[in-house]
Amino acid sequence: MTDRQWNAFVEYREWLKGKCQEWMAFADELYSLQKEALQKDNEKSKDKKIPAYPLETAVVYNKAYDDVQPQDEIKLIVIGDNPGKEEQLAKNNRYLVGQSGRIAEGFFRKNIELGIDFRKNVIIVNKTPVHTAKTKQLKYLYKNGSDGIKKMIVESQELMAQKTAELHQKLIENKGKGDKNPELWLVGYSELSEKGIFNLYREKLMQSYSEKNWENVYVYQHFSMNRFLIDLNQYKQKEDLPLGEALCELGKKHRIEIYGK
Repeated sequence: MTDRQWNAFVEYREWLKGKCQEWMAFADELYSLQKEALQKDNEKSKDKKIPAYPLETAVVYNKAYDDVQPQDEIKLIVIGDNPGKEEQLAKNNRYLVGQSGRIAEGFFRKNIELGIDFRKNVIIVNKTPVHTAKTKQLKYLYKNGSDGIKKMIVESQELMAQKTAELHQKLIENKGKGDKNPELWLVGYSELSEKGIFNLYREKLMQSYSEKNWENVYVYQHFSMNRFLIDLNQYKQKEDLPLGEALCELGKKHRIEIYGK
């Protein structure tokens, strides 16, 4: 990274670390709601139920940020949904380290022509750092939580969208001479609809971009359940495109579907 890119990253990292500590003031209430959400979801689910697991971190700061060094090259920001079971374990406290993360890591390792090491060249962020076993359970937290919980869930999304957009644009604007623009991949869009839990995130993210830098934002299916890979391979074969072009065109296609531009 250039010095200015590094300073922008450190500013983001320290901001998020402080906000996660602040939001952890709601931990006791969140733990109760997270347990209830899992129980209620299991009662309704016709699919495989999620067994009880140790709740260790209600609001997860990504400790992988502490390993980033000034000499590292950040080529990509990936936005996931929110921390799941493995991400919230105290031994981890890192984003996308569960099944979805392993799929993403394998994709970049297999496609070396992309020139991206998922654990070295990628900054992984979330739409909110609030943990749930399944993303849709955030709706239960919001619906049944106190006014403080509701406000925190809204604030976390709006601030995460704004600060992520700011970081991405600073990485672009302060890149080294001859370097490619770092991209941003918004991965997972099922809850970005008007009635989805991440509706506020969707709106705030686009509002936080300049028109020029918005062209470096791409939208994809989530890595979970191989949806990203299935969608990409189908599009690649249908359009008869090499991988790099297929990624670019598919990411633009989904961005226009979700945002209109």
